[in-house]
Amino acid sequence: MGKKIALVLLVAILSLLAGAWFFYHNLHRARLRPAPVTQRYPETLPNSISPRVAVPPGAPSGVSPNSGKEPAGTVPAFTPRSGESLEFAANVPKLNSTIANLKLLVGEKNAFGGKNAWHFQAFAHTENPYRMIFELDDQFDSYSDPASNMTSLQYEMHLSERGQKVDSVQRMLPSPRDPAPPDAAAARVLPGTHDPLGMLQYLRGVDWSKTPEVHSPVYDGRKLYDVRAALAARSVPVSVPAGNFNASKIEIHVLDNGVEMKDAHFLLYLANDAARTPVLVEAVLPIATARVELTKAN
Repeated sequence: MGKKIALVLLVAILSLLAGAWFFYHNLHRARLRPAPVTQRYPETLPNSISPRVAVPPGAPSGVSPNSGKEPAGTVPAFTPRSGESLEFAANVPKLNSTIANLKLLVGEKNAFGGKNAWHFQAFAHTENPYRMIFELDDQFDSYSDPASNMTSLQYEMHLSERGQKVDSVQRMLPSPRDPAPPDAAAARVLPGTHDPLGMLQYLRGVDWSKTPEVHSPVYDGRKLYDVRAALAARSVPVSVPAGNFNASKIEIHVLDNGVEMKDAHFLLYLANDAARTPVLVEAVLPIATARVELTKAN
């Protein structure tokens, strides 16, 4: 039972970095189900989803900052580095072993659907002996628009759980007038929506010395969530296998239909340097705290 709990914790952490909410909410099911062909959401945000600082200047109508909050800044000075490769190990301290490895890659910025887009990728693999209980070999691809603070243009999930595979390619369409593409499913999302990988890169670009909190809708390939990130501490010493860092501590809460998910929240630690590298993610759950630690950065 302890190993099964550990795997649940693992998936909870990977959900932030690699979009594995699909598994997090379906571990109790016997097999994977394909993502729906079309997701439909209202054209205006419900009260429970209220992006504030996260809304980029010039964002489509229907998403606007709330009054009384800090206005969105200009496009962040931070820019992802093409060719960046970050490797992580996921573990639960009580088990004293690595449950899974995760790699994040930044590809080239190329034309995509008439816009320039960054190509972000994540790969997650469970390690022995945990593969005997929960074999996980997943790949996630994000095409995110740098002109609108990394909002998602297309999100792909290539999932393998215990030998069963699901491939989902979804084009993000914030307007009902946008026709469904011939080569992908149409995901009808709210304007300003990020996918999990684009959201991580967006959080790296926030100037946390001037912006204490951001909100954004995030689509994980199956459902729309409200993700709220707030600065918890500006300078925290962090020690991980990749080295010792001084980092900003960001607390992240996830809301589903306006209700905060009580089973876990996340702490993201971003190095206070030019690269703003994510060096540690912690998932704080009722029974334990699981960690994803940076092991190598290239």
